[in-house]
Order: sequence, then structure tokens, then C-alpha cells
Amino acid sequence: MFTGIVEELGTVVSAEDTGDGVRLTVEGPLVTSDAGHGDSIAVNGVCLTVVECGDGRFTVDVVRETVRRSAIRHLAAGDRVNLERAMALGDRLGGHIVQGHVDGTAVLRGSDDDLTRFEIPEHLSRYLVPKGSITVDGVSLTVVDAERTGFSVALIPTTRELTTLGVRRPGEEVNIEVDVLAKHLERLAAAQLGVDAPRP
Repeated sequence: MFTGIVEELGTVVSAEDTGDGVRLTVEGPLVTSDAGHGDSIAVNGVCLTVVECGDGRFTVDVVRETVRRSAIRHLAAGDRVNLERAMALGDRLGGHIVQGHVDGTAVLRGSDDDLTRFEIPEHLSRYLVPKGSITVDGVSLTVVDAERTGFSVALIPTTRELTTLGVRRPGEEVNIEVDVLAKHLERLAAAQLGVDAPRP
């Protein structure tokens, strides 16, 4: 489990197609300072398991389902990525509850009036409400406007400076994780109404 508070901007060292997915090696001195085999590190919001670690770098295997569902498939050597270690029991929850289980991707459409706007598939937009939480590339953000095919957020200068959201360009894909509480409520309500809950 994560909080959506990015700890470090890492750099992709390599992204190797394994046939069954992708093997990523990422440089991140801070997140590797106490990491070991089997630990979880979120890379652009995707919870991944460390399989090798040393010299300020870690390696993870990304399965085909994660590659298909996320923007991990676009990563290449030299790309910057948002990194966060799994939270420890007793840590402050500075953002919101983030699982690192990406629901899909959105497309950056641009910024105006101090708001950054994204286009999102309708099957995910139903989970968004104004002032609700959303995770974009692993960053915990507050929704400003929630519409049928898009949403907006306000990015403070610190977020732009310390995460990849400061260098994203219109047309680029970002990973999206909607609020898990909204998904649970939808399924519970569907069960009460005797209907099948839609799949995100």
C-alpha cells in the first residue's frame, strides 16, 4: 500500500521485452537505500516487486497484464519515473490510500487557468467526483472538475518540480488509479440491487 506522495524521481536504466512482459531496471538511490528482494516499489503508480537490488538500482518484472493496462509499455532507457516505497505501519498518510493497482490510462490534454486537464475513459470517469482523490502516475491528487470523459486537477509548483507531471506533454499517457473505496461501494450497491457491477 502507498500514499501517492512521490519520494524520488528515478531514471529508467533499461526496459527489456521478455516475451511475457517487461523487465525494468531503475536507478533510485533513495528508494533502494533500504530495499531488498521481494519489497514493493511503485513506479509511476504501478506496484512492482523488486527481484534484484544493488548500487542504487533495482530490477522488477512487469507481467503482460500490467503492461497492457498501464503506460509502463512506453518506458525506455533515460525516462524519468515517479518512485515511492510501500508505506510502513505507523507512517503518516499524507496523500490517500493507493494500492498501486492501476485501473487504466488517461491522456494529458493540456493546462489552462491553473488547471491541468486529462481525458479519461468513461468506464473510469464514473468513479470521479469533485474534491475526490485520484492517483495520476503515482501522484495523489484532488479532482477539481469531473466530467463524463475528462477531469482536471490543480498542480502546485512543488508537484511539478518533484514529479514527472512537471514535464509531461499534451498527448502523453499517464497511469490512473481511481479511489478503491468508490469501486467497493459500487460493487456493494450492485449486490443490494441484484445487478452485476460494471468492470473497471
